[in-house]
Amino acid sequence: MASIFGHSIVGFTLTKVIDSKNTKWLLLAAIFSTILPDFDVIAFHFGIPYEAPFGHRGFTHSIFFAIIWALFLMFLLDRKHKLIWFSVIFLSTFSHGLLDAMTSGGKGVGFLIPFCNERFFFSFRGIKVSPIGINKFFSNWGVQVILSELKYVFLPCFFIFGLRILIKPNNS
Repeated sequence: MASIFGHSIVGFTLTKVIDSKNTKWLLLAAIFSTILPDFDVIAFHFGIPYEAPFGHRGFTHSIFFAIIWALFLMFLLDRKHKLIWFSVIFLSTFSHGLLDAMTSGGKGVGFLIPFCNERFFFSFRGIKVSPIGINKFFSNWGVQVILSELKYVFLPCFFIFGLRILIKPNNS
């Protein structure tokens, strides 16, 4: 998996690009939604194997889960800007699996669960896989993760955010 930092910057960028006048709640919901799929690591404590549909990088990393989660938050937290909320939350949640499919480790991402249990990686896998656990993260391994994310996640996000600032729509 990518780190919590890599996932979070994507949610921040998506929120700022899609809705420059966003509320703090949308921003917080987007950042939380980029991290939420990794709550599936709790499955290890229940004996659910990694490669099971509800194992790590399984259902919570799927397109189906991203849609359900986005619909849930859209109806729960917003009354006026449903399309913006759905778009930001869906893309933020789904981005998690996209980043994980570009990492150097793991057993693939279950994008199509519950319809197909196959796991996928992209051919580009330049993001170093982040260790599970805070102690392992504060090591040379964690430094390598952050360096790869600076190059392949933060830099593109900063570029996109910069373009958004430079190219403002007429109604901004």
